Amino acid sequence: MDHARWERIHSLFHVAVDLPAGERAPFLRTECADDFQLLGQVLTLLEEDARADSPLNRSLAQVADEVLDSSDSAQLRLKEFGPYHIVKVLGEGGMGVVFLAKRVDIGGLVAIKVLRDAWMSPARRERFATEQRTLAQLCHPSIAQIHDAGSLQDGTPWFVMEYVEGLPLTEYCRSRGTSIEGRLELFRAVCAAVQHAHGHAVIHRDLKPSNILVKTDGTVKLLDFGIAKHLTTLDTTIDQTRTGLRLMTPAYAAPEQIRGDRIGIRSDVYSLGVILYELLAGRPPFDLSGLTPAEAVSVLANVEPERPSTATRRVAAGKSPLSRAAGKIAWQDLDVLCLSAMHKDPQRRYQTVEALICDVDHYLAGQPLEARPDAVGYRVEKFVRRNRTAVAAATVVVATIVGLVAFDTVRLARARNAAEAEAARTRRIQRFMLNLFEGGDEAVPPADGLRVVTLLDRGVQEARALSAEPAVQAELYGTLGGIYQKLGNLERADGLLREAVERRRSILAPDHPDVAASEIALGLLRADQAEYDQAEQLVRSGLERSRRSLPADHPSVAAATAALGHVLVERGAYAEAIEVLDEAVRLHSARGEATSELATTLHELANAHFYKGDWATAESISERVLAMTRALASTIWSASLYPTSLASTRPASSTSKPRRCTGRRSRSTARRCPPITSTPGLRGSSSAVRCYGRAGTSRPSGRSWRAMTSSRSRPTHR
Repeated sequence: MDHARWERIHSLFHVAVDLPAGERAPFLRTECADDFQLLGQVLTLLEEDARADSPLNRSLAQVADEVLDSSDSAQLRLKEFGPYHIVKVLGEGGMGVVFLAKRVDIGGLVAIKVLRDAWMSPARRERFATEQRTLAQLCHPSIAQIHDAGSLQDGTPWFVMEYVEGLPLTEYCRSRGTSIEGRLELFRAVCAAVQHAHGHAVIHRDLKPSNILVKTDGTVKLLDFGIAKHLTTLDTTIDQTRTGLRLMTPAYAAPEQIRGDRIGIRSDVYSLGVILYELLAGRPPFDLSGLTPAEAVSVLANVEPERPSTATRRVAAGKSPLSRAAGKIAWQDLDVLCLSAMHKDPQRRYQTVEALICDVDHYLAGQPLEARPDAVGYRVEKFVRRNRTAVAAATVVVATIVGLVAFDTVRLARARNAAEAEAARTRRIQRFMLNLFEGGDEAVPPADGLRVVTLLDRGVQEARALSAEPAVQAELYGTLGGIYQKLGNLERADGLLREAVERRRSILAPDHPDVAASEIALGLLRADQAEYDQAEQLVRSGLERSRRSLPADHPSVAAATAALGHVLVERGAYAEAIEVLDEAVRLHSARGEATSELATTLHELANAHFYKGDWATAESISERVLAMTRALASTIWSASLYPTSLASTRPASSTSKPRRCTGRRSRSTARRCPPITSTPGLRGSSSAVRCYGRAGTSRPSGRSWRAMTSSRSRPTHR
């Protein structure tokens, strides 16, 4: 209705109201002519004016009591709305009252919204009608649906909508302790409903948790489109300003809505950001309690909100479960999500609800947010978090490959270094041997009468000159010391073997096999010197080092065990020696073949049993040693006496007999054989003493062969 028509109605009413009742109708028919609508509007005003209960005829107190009376008795005066029977009041807002009703004919509960005091303002009736039309065109699972509409006899409009039994969004999440992800899923459903409304050019303008109910099954329903506006009507500022009233909830309203500026879909985006903030922080972004309306407007329009992550830590002194439910990066994303939607400048917010939904989906999927700066580190971290399993598997594969490559590289480098060191050692020993025979003068050939002792003395001098190569020097000291020991020069051997031990201890790890070997060699020398305590101590130390650094079945461990057994035999501890030598025999036998080392250890074991008085066992072991030694000697003789091409044609009967031991032998060729005498108890023994062996066996004891076989009994000192 335009202003000119209203003025026409107003003027006709005032003229007609002063006329007698019988003259009003003819006057109006004449003035209105064929405009029957104008005639009806003026007659309606006259009828209302004639009513005695018009609010204009009552006092201000009576009118206020009638308008503001919100008691249940006033609201429930009418029990029937067509086929619907009122059950109770569900709630009321600024425009109307909502009742719970039951359909009488087909059953089922519904919600009926009635415009309160409809007669007071045509604008209120228009907004109520707009809400009906808006709900009628919106069909979305998260928007409460309208079912019916009508008017009471006095013209009060009402409409029937879907009854939603649930809790407000924030109360639902708080009561159930919903996780951050669960809250975002519910929030996303709300955004989808708002986006559907925007798709139909409808702006809600009053989004808040109390208008969003969550049913027991987790379904979200958006309610109350009472102040919603169509986008086509937003070309000017908010129309409520002409009455001095702005219909909104300030705590959730956008700054431009509070200032009365032009609003749009980004105003709903702001309200959604406030709802998300409250879902995460447990409270609204601004505390407006105790503020005047002007102060509240200033805060909402100008003050920046605290980050949700910080606000969450403040709630309940940091005891909020949500404060620990996400990591630092996740809270940074949630801060950006909220504050981007709540930016004071509408141009810097999410431009659409769809963009907000997109970033919510990104967060839930562990992807980078569109609202965050495009930093490489941030996107890489989100990719890793999003693909933890695949990245972990790829990392393991890459680490394995790198580890294998590094292991092979290190192993090859070590092998190369070892080969180079061995080659250098070989060249150094070759030079050592050349210098040994040249005597320092390359032009003079070695003398015909060059003695072994002279060569050894030269060797010691050459070895002492190798201080820059301690590893080679230690090895030469050990070798030269062993030769002096075999020649009977125990004093000279003692000095060299001690220096070998000291050198190796200084340059090698404590449990290095070479340190153990040097200690065992020195211990065997101490046994030859009859210093049995030191001998046993040194050999036991070397055995322990070997066991710590080498596998249990390593030949060096077996040799060290046999050396300990030899020392125990030398000092007369036969029972203990037998236990140790049995272990040495077991270790040597683990390879499953007869070796000179096994024969030597068995020989030592036979000695222990013999000197203990267990002659039968000694004889049995000696026969085994004899057979093993013959086999080993036969193999060596076959390889040395017959060419490889003729070995297969040599008759078996041509095997040479083993040589008879002639007494004291070089310790470098073989261990002593157990004495086989005519002692009673050794059945079938021969008075002759035979010794079978080959070069390369382990070192013998310091006792001469004749001394071992000259008497039937063991010396008392042993």
